[in-house]
Amino acid sequence: MVRCPKCATEIDVDEDEVEEGEILACPECETEMEVVQIHPVKVNAISDDDDEEEEDEESDDGDEFDDDEEEEDDKESV
Repeated sequence: MVRCPKCATEIDVDEDEVEEGEILACPECETEMEVVQIHPVKVNAISDDDDEEEEDEESDDGDEFDDDEEEEDDKESV
């Protein structure tokens, strides 16, 4: 039995049926949790901020301007 780190709902988790690193979801608030220990079972909430940072890193192509902004700059200088 573990508690959701966000809403404290008790979640029935069998130590023998989960693996370290497995992702669980709270049935009440839908918070995703990672199993960080299995004897006894302990979980950590996976924050949305981490997901957003990963997406930002993936979409960052190193350009200071978007393609549209560069085109507008070119038109203004003509």
